[in-house]
Amino acid sequence: MNGSPRQARRTIGTRAVNPIGLGCMNIVWGYGLLPAPEDCAKLLDRAIDRGYDHLDTARIYGLGKSEELIGQTLRGRRERFYLASKTGIRVDGEKRHSDSRPEFIRAALEESLRLLRTDHIDLYYLHRRDFTVPIEESVGALADLVQEGKIGGIGLSEMSAETLRRAHATHPITAMQTEYSLWTRQVEIAVLDTCRELGVTMVAFSPLGRGALGGGLRDPGALPESDLRRTMPRFQHDHWPRNLSALDRFFALAAEAGVTPAQLALAWVLSRGEHIVAIPGTTSIAHMEENIAAAELAIDPAILDRAGRIISPETISGPRYPPHMQRSIDTEEYA
Repeated sequence: MNGSPRQARRTIGTRAVNPIGLGCMNIVWGYGLLPAPEDCAKLLDRAIDRGYDHLDTARIYGLGKSEELIGQTLRGRRERFYLASKTGIRVDGEKRHSDSRPEFIRAALEESLRLLRTDHIDLYYLHRRDFTVPIEESVGALADLVQEGKIGGIGLSEMSAETLRRAHATHPITAMQTEYSLWTRQVEIAVLDTCRELGVTMVAFSPLGRGALGGGLRDPGALPESDLRRTMPRFQHDHWPRNLSALDRFFALAAEAGVTPAQLALAWVLSRGEHIVAIPGTTSIAHMEENIAAAELAIDPAILDRAGRIISPETISGPRYPPHMQRSIDTEEYA
């Protein structure tokens, strides 16, 4: 477990942060059985104590519950962390759709500020591309909020290199957030290099492959009915056996390196560029502490290279989203 240097702090805009941040979706929504709010509060408190200084949430996470929990729990520690949230998805009953009209963006921000109990959000993303609204119009509305001091920077999520260039020409973009891990690499088609060229931070969500790379998931069929992964092709019976075979080889490599599978997966993501930060989410304090420790590990580059060959688009079976979800995604995809 030696060879590569330890990770230094990285920047989002002008703010230096730990390379590992905390994704705050699954404390209220999405995966597995939800913890009690008091347990989520303990996790958030411990995360700040442990050195997490970049928290990522969104209005859609639990329909505001994630923002509200952060606001309630950390209201006295706001200066300790860089806060990111997102807008651009409207919920109407059981239906969800993208909405990046300027009036919706502004109204959503005001509600997020109220829930988060703050007067500004450091980084505010468009959560998905609204194909009915020119990206320049949406970014222009966000630029007005920057001028008013209500947000510090503008982010995009799950958007293409072309969209990023158009947005950046309207107002400098601080960060692009997209799924990026050993088993999801579509950003390597164009977005990763475009971020580097433009000076945009790449924020990798689901860097642990939605839990698959962590080593604790053997049977997706045992997941609760409400778990999002039940709808995702890679976790379904047509693809999971092949994927589990590759994962087992990856787990053996992590053991050889003397690190946990999650730490090896995170170290691999961070090794892909100095402009990358990762935001794994968890409901476990032990896993949270395990994840942030990955930024301090020195892992032999040869191990990282082997990891990238064991888990890759060539060895993983199935698309990352079902068709109805893929339609809202603007990123380039492998054919």
